[in-house]
Amino acid sequence: MMDWSDRHFRHFLRILAPRALLYTEMIVAQAILRGDRPRLLEFDPAEHPVALQLGGAEPEALAAAARIGAEWGYDEINLNVGCPSDRVQSASFGACLMARPELVAECVAAMQAAVAVPVTVKCRIGIDDFDSYEFLETFVDRVAATGCRTFIVHARKAILAGLSPRQNREIPPLHYDTVWRLKRARPALSIVINGGIRTLAVAREQWRHVDGVMVGREAYHNPYLFAALERGAEPGGGPIPEPGEVTERLRDYVGRELARGTRLHSMTRHMLGLYAGRPGARAWRRTLSELGRREGADFGVIERARIAADGVGGDRLAG
Repeated sequence: MMDWSDRHFRHFLRILAPRALLYTEMIVAQAILRGDRPRLLEFDPAEHPVALQLGGAEPEALAAAARIGAEWGYDEINLNVGCPSDRVQSASFGACLMARPELVAECVAAMQAAVAVPVTVKCRIGIDDFDSYEFLETFVDRVAATGCRTFIVHARKAILAGLSPRQNREIPPLHYDTVWRLKRARPALSIVINGGIRTLAVAREQWRHVDGVMVGREAYHNPYLFAALERGAEPGGGPIPEPGEVTERLRDYVGRELARGTRLHSMTRHMLGLYAGRPGARAWRRTLSELGRREGADFGVIERARIAADGVGGDRLAG
């Protein structure tokens, strides 16, 4: 979810799902140590609970980045060893680290020693030819020996040579049964499943076998599904707000960010899915896309997009 699940998207999603655990995009540990920390780490208090997801392969650097993340107030620190992108592989972290369970264990142990908040791991069921159930179980056991109790497992293996990140989300087949087997074999661990979960019915089937469900791009494109999943996982969360209420509850946040110099498009580009599957979705997207990029664009653009989506003046965009 790099360049997707930034603080603006998380604030938007929090309105729809007030209790779900949200994750940052993966941030490289060295970037936190050497870069613009406010830009990388700042988040609105409304985002809690929120986890900081780190990328890296150096125990000392990851421990230092985790410590900084905890100081900034993150509720969990997650190490991503599931990302298959070429850029991540070239830096020798992400999914390729699954072939080095001892190093992953060293990294997790160092991170745990540096912070009091939970340290978790996101991984695949395997990589390349290392795709047996025994490989996954051995990897998890070695990392769990450090005291790590939560593993978020994408139920596809990663093919590190020959497939793009997008293809790695679609081409390798899903093997939910492998993740379910891991949970049965290691009941003391918290096992969260990820990959291909696009309906409430599929999520309910997962909850019968594992401890939780992670949804990524589907939550981005269809945020109301994410809201429904949250209510399904934890009943009693109250009614899901309609789009008009969501936009109104964004008013203060958007105003504060505009006053700080944030461009409206930096926020609205994450809201295009608000009307997904509803009448007016195209008008909503078109209005935000055409007007949200303009110099001086303000909250009025969001209001106009809502009016367009609700069928009032939907064909009259500003010239």
